[in-house]
Amino acid sequence: MSQTHHHHVQSYKDIKDRKLLLAIFLNILITAAQIIGGLVSGSLALLSDALHNFSDVITLIVSYIASKLSKQKASINRTFGYKRAEILAAFVNAATLVIVAVLLIIEAVKRFKNPQEIESNLVIWLALIAIFANGFSVLLLKKESKNNINIRSAYLHLLTDMLASVAVLIGGLLMKYYQMFWVDSFLTFLIALYLIYVGLDLLKTSTKMLMLFTPDHINIKEVVRLVNKLPKVKKIHHVHIWNLSDDELHLEAHLDLEENISTKEFNELLLEIEQVLHDEFNINHVTIQPEYKKEDPKEVIVQD
Repeated sequence: MSQTHHHHVQSYKDIKDRKLLLAIFLNILITAAQIIGGLVSGSLALLSDALHNFSDVITLIVSYIASKLSKQKASINRTFGYKRAEILAAFVNAATLVIVAVLLIIEAVKRFKNPQEIESNLVIWLALIAIFANGFSVLLLKKESKNNINIRSAYLHLLTDMLASVAVLIGGLLMKYYQMFWVDSFLTFLIALYLIYVGLDLLKTSTKMLMLFTPDHINIKEVVRLVNKLPKVKKIHHVHIWNLSDDELHLEAHLDLEENISTKEFNELLLEIEQVLHDEFNINHVTIQPEYKKEDPKEVIVQD
């Protein structure tokens, strides 16, 4: 890696961390305001939103710590460093989304049976503040969320919280002008269902990465077909493809050769393989074990 590229990557990571810190600060302020407002007004939706905002704070702190850890250098005891910390953080954050949603559903059902009069003016103003603050946090992390599962988990927390605040605002207006106090519980229930929807999807994605499953966009049969077309290659087999992190896609395989070639010739072939895998599948870390007339299973997938 060139020095210029290294500085660019480091600068990008520093900017990402600063954005996370700002989002943490904003969400601490929102949470405190909504807890006080929810207790004063008696709004379950507002307290629900405060609980979700508090989970956002935890999520953002976890994401920030994971981002910092991921920069730690590899060592003898940690040969990959902490590159998988961000995937683990995404898994934890997705799980908290689902847990918070279940708690909200339980409380919404209880309150729906016994609707309570709510101070709607306070609900409306606090919802507006939360919409703007969360909206700003969402814009802060939007760009980074496209390429990083850890930031995406924090982004989804903030996005759903902004939508929840919009729902709380609508509920506050309905309660103020139409005395529809039951809508507070109903909106809480809808917010919770949406949290479960986005949480389970992120949980599934992060679980696949932690389990070292082949990424969804990779067709192993196509990988094998393209490598096998290269000269001097008899068959690539014993293939493993996995995400070490969001930006590292690894391939490990055995390569059965047509000829007993020299190390220099194998190095040239390896460069060709690396180029094909990078250009076609964005695989950027390749480990190949060369073989010639070796007696072992030649299936594409072999259980280790």
